[in-house]
Amino acid sequence: MSKVICAHAVSVDGFISGRTPDGQEEFGRGLGDAPTLFDWYFAGDTPSRVFDGFKLSEPSARLFDGLAGRLGAVVAGRTTYEHSSGFGSGSPHPTAPLIVVSNRPVDDLAGSQTHVSTGVADAIAAARTTAAGQDIGVMGGELATEALKAGLVDELVLHQVPILLGGGRPFFHALPEHVSLRLIQAVAAPGVTHLHYEVLR
Repeated sequence: MSKVICAHAVSVDGFISGRTPDGQEEFGRGLGDAPTLFDWYFAGDTPSRVFDGFKLSEPSARLFDGLAGRLGAVVAGRTTYEHSSGFGSGSPHPTAPLIVVSNRPVDDLAGSQTHVSTGVADAIAAARTTAAGQDIGVMGGELATEALKAGLVDELVLHQVPILLGGGRPFFHALPEHVSLRLIQAVAAPGVTHLHYEVLR
């Protein structure tokens, strides 16, 4: 059965964006000389085998491509979708179709994008059909939290960037109880440490 993976670049203090609501520091941009959350995508000399234009360090490329190559569908929340300009009418993944979760209509869907209005469980069920046995990626802090609450997440990957943002949008939102994790691997790479966990149930 396909697995559900939540992965995101985060600051050491757990944020996935900068402070300002107008997008100027969205996803950690606009930090002056400080490292931003996605610099490691382009900070190496190893081209990604999955994402055109990405040149990562060798350890980052090995882990990143290994995870990305497993995905057959991506589920994203409304905020992630809108802050990413609808992913250019495509998907954040070059081959995995996108399913957008929102209880409001999404009028600008195109191509391989699908809308599910009845919650994360139904979206992941739809993604399992779309993924045809491959794994499913879940994007966005609020959606990842809802999937964790529902016991739907199998693996969690934090691409931890060595910066304290001090504010912004957190990756994790409030959970009703603790979630236990088992570290599968920790990969230290230039500009980022990749922490790959199994979610224990």
